[in-house]
Amino acid sequence: MADTVLTPEAVKELAPFYDAVILSLKQVYDPEIPVNIYDLGLIYELNINPEHQVFIKMTFTAPNCPMADEVIAEVQHNVEQTPGVKDCHIELTFDPVWDQSMLSDEARIALGMDID
Repeated sequence: MADTVLTPEAVKELAPFYDAVILSLKQVYDPEIPVNIYDLGLIYELNINPEHQVFIKMTFTAPNCPMADEVIAEVQHNVEQTPGVKDCHIELTFDPVWDQSMLSDEARIALGMDID
């Protein structure tokens, strides 16, 4: 995705799409951990352009995740089913490597961890 500087009006217009896409991402769960991929911190970047194309950079908790293809397909499907989204492009990365510091407070609570 080209680095596009959005006007304040474009940012305001796209804000509801971000909320909707995040909600779609929260419907996808890691196959081994009972927490959604968003709260696990697996989504490194989420960008939406004025044409309503979604660009996601994501990772997995381990590079050799046996369910990677299925999870990516579910992310693609859920995001593309989000009302108003034109299409979704996913880039898989392992830089930086995921670690537990990327968990949201919600994920820490769900996993019985301290949030301090």
